[in-house]
Amino acid sequence: MDENDFEGTLVLEKLAEIDEVDAFFEAIDADDFDRAKALMKRACVDAETIAVVLKKMAAADGEH
Repeated sequence: MDENDFEGTLVLEKLAEIDEVDAFFEAIDADDFDRAKALMKRACVDAETIAVVLKKMAAADGEH
């Protein structure tokens, strides 16, 4: 997947299916990469997308 093709809403939809959107945002706010990754895995997000999300988390400077 090209990072430019990344669609974050798909991740959120999968997290919503398991009722974990709030927990995911809490993990992002806390820079808890392990928790965010675990939640995405539980929501059946593919590994490539998880890698993009974690990369964006690491690069975030308050604008994402």
